[in-house]
Amino acid sequence: MKGAFDIVSIGMVTAVGLDAPSACAAMRARLDGFRETRFQGPAGTWLIGAPVPLPRNWVGEKRIAHLAAGAICEAFETVPEARGQTALVLCLSEKDRPGRATADSSRLLRRIAEIVEITPHARSRVVEHGRPSGHVALDHARKLIVSGEAPYVMIAGVDSYLTAPAVAHYLGEGRLLTEQNPNGFLPGEAAAAVLCGRSGDGKLRCLGLGLSRENASIYNLNDLPLRGDGMTAAYRAAFEETGIEMNRLGYRIADLIGEQYWFKQSALASLRLLRGRHEFQDIWSPGESLGNVGAAVVPLMVGMAFTAAVKGYAPGNPVLVEASNDVGACGAAVLSGMAA
Repeated sequence: MKGAFDIVSIGMVTAVGLDAPSACAAMRARLDGFRETRFQGPAGTWLIGAPVPLPRNWVGEKRIAHLAAGAICEAFETVPEARGQTALVLCLSEKDRPGRATADSSRLLRRIAEIVEITPHARSRVVEHGRPSGHVALDHARKLIVSGEAPYVMIAGVDSYLTAPAVAHYLGEGRLLTEQNPNGFLPGEAAAAVLCGRSGDGKLRCLGLGLSRENASIYNLNDLPLRGDGMTAAYRAAFEETGIEMNRLGYRIADLIGEQYWFKQSALASLRLLRGRHEFQDIWSPGESLGNVGAAVVPLMVGMAFTAAVKGYAPGNPVLVEASNDVGACGAAVLSGMAA
């Protein structure tokens, strides 16, 4: 094990709740934030998505900044002493993703820091890998905390597929869920933040991380068959760090956004590693309530696991959190709820 660290507090801004308690309660109850958006789909129908009901109609970078700031401020509420000594790791969409809501990630980082009223830490950085950005951020947070370079690390993910260029692109690619296309995803937006600290400070501990790449990505040009090699390797690396086998896993949380490809990838990874007698392993996904929220999804899933551990309704322990993106980047993290 390269070094464990704890999740100390969380924050969320979603289509089903503007704070973590309400958002987690809604997702646990299988409520969703899907409604008609201002974008037109095929045949002149209104596209269904999961927009966040903010009190002001901010758009573009300003909207993204306020989404992220809301989640970060909530995470700081229960640990006010972390202000001023926290490195911020901001998770964003891929640089070349169509419809990206911000052009300058460094400017966005500064803008968020101004809204939250914190001084940017020297070790703050931006991670731009889309959905698995949070796993890269967790790895960076571990290095900073274990080395003592920062006592706290705030991982904040924010993203939106509800922009005109993004909707036009993914409609053109046949990727959005419509009446004509059942194998698609619903565009969403969200922000989530997790405050990481030293072991012993929180109720959820990160025990292992795995990062890998899938050659047969959803856009692979050679039309390679999906075998789940990338996600299997990420699972295996995370389990090797923890020293456990997959049959001891309690449950999983995955970024299943709706397309068949992601369900198949997760199933293949499980089939290739699950051996021996084991209990039922449930699988949760925030996509059921929020659609595709991009780079916000890993902090969001970690927040779901944190709340389940604190409130005592987790279906098992430990939990594996997985995510991957359109170009094949895969990440997995094993986290364990700590006894009260």
